[in-house]
Amino acid sequence: MVSCARRIAIVARSVRLVPTLPAAPLPAAPLLAAALVLTACGGGVHGTPGGSGVRDPYFPKAGNGGYDVTHYGLRLAYDPAAHHLTGTATLTARATKDLSAFNLDLLGMEVEKVTVGGRSARWNRAGQELTVRPHGDIDRDETFRVTVRYSGAPESVTDPDGSQEGWLRTTDGVLALGEPTGSMAWFPGNHHPSDKAAYDLTVTVPQGLRAVSNGELRSETTARGRTRFVWHSGEPMASYLATLAIGRFDISRSRTGDGLPVYTAVDPAEAAASRPVLGRIPEVLRWAERRFGPYPFSSTGAIVDRAPEVGYALETQSRPVFPGAPGISLLVHELAHQWYGDSVSPESWRDMWLNEGFATYAEWLWEEDHGGDSAQETFDALYSGEYFDTEAAGEEIWEFPPADPPSAARISDPPVYWRGAMVLQKVRQAVGDDRFWRILRGWAAEHRYGNAETADFTAYVEKQAPGEDFEGIWEDWLYGEGRPERA
Repeated sequence: MVSCARRIAIVARSVRLVPTLPAAPLPAAPLLAAALVLTACGGGVHGTPGGSGVRDPYFPKAGNGGYDVTHYGLRLAYDPAAHHLTGTATLTARATKDLSAFNLDLLGMEVEKVTVGGRSARWNRAGQELTVRPHGDIDRDETFRVTVRYSGAPESVTDPDGSQEGWLRTTDGVLALGEPTGSMAWFPGNHHPSDKAAYDLTVTVPQGLRAVSNGELRSETTARGRTRFVWHSGEPMASYLATLAIGRFDISRSRTGDGLPVYTAVDPAEAAASRPVLGRIPEVLRWAERRFGPYPFSSTGAIVDRAPEVGYALETQSRPVFPGAPGISLLVHELAHQWYGDSVSPESWRDMWLNEGFATYAEWLWEEDHGGDSAQETFDALYSGEYFDTEAAGEEIWEFPPADPPSAARISDPPVYWRGAMVLQKVRQAVGDDRFWRILRGWAAEHRYGNAETADFTAYVEKQAPGEDFEGIWEDWLYGEGRPERA
């Protein structure tokens, strides 16, 4: 007997569906054949399937078509000693087309049961794709709820650039990081930044350990040797910004002068080194609000773990993660991301410079406003090659245009950060300080809690300064190859 998944694969090959190639209209007969197979496997389901990816230019399998998630409800239990996770994920979503099936991203783990609308659903696995076939049709604009029960040993994920993400084990627990695709290692979802949602996360761990995540801690209860933590994130969040840190942490709770809750969790080994810098979070936020506009989230803070093997910090929403005690520049960078990257998220991974160029420029502004080099002096040192200790490091920023990285392995390379920030300084030179500050604040306000791409930014700048000619900046600094001629 041929399985449901096997029959679908046979039909897919017979009609030459090649998911890595651009979509093209298919003949009516093969489409009908595929629909008949879905009907046979799905228990009388008619309609069309959602896509198994949103065709991101660098991660074509990331995300899924046909629906928009509005809320994730995650109930997890983790035992670090056994390295075993059990989870129930309930996703509330709205269909953006008529659906007979839809995909979720989930890497590894064992799926035990799937329901849609409370009724058992058929499903199958292929790589990171969990394909779900509901009992009945889902109509366009219909809100539906899918629940996945799963368990197993979560995996780490190796990025194209060789760095690690996903479920990263530490000496006393775990650190879950998701940029760009690692969140699919610990919960099923629509794992692309273009689909943002609210989150409620309940995590149970052995007594004595803590579980720290995004947003606000709603409750903490201990019974029978285990502690349950409930976290809530009400503002929309891209899944790569979701985090979970399990281990032994020193916890600090306070408020900014404006009453914003500040929650920091620090590995005891990093507490002394972290304390002076983390104590400046309210100061950095006051400064950032003057430059970027109102802080976009309902709480703030940081997670400092002892994880030198991770090798990078991440702007996880409302609570950035650091693999060791941060310096003030790194804290400024990750908190600036709360506006640029978290509240205003990239439409695709090609738009990473809108995250990293802005956060890098925030470091320059902090230095400028606190007695250091001006942003123009930093720009000049980068352009002349005097900023870095070696000539090779200085040349790296000119290897490709910030708005067009050549591959997935290079979306976090120096041109995205440094040359991206240089684009902003060129805009500042063109429009003057007063208008530039309005652009920084207005951009964050215009796309608050949403997504944007590079074309949105260039159009926004041009609209705010209609008398200026930005063609040379876009052509030479944003999209041009090599070091531009100095204007």
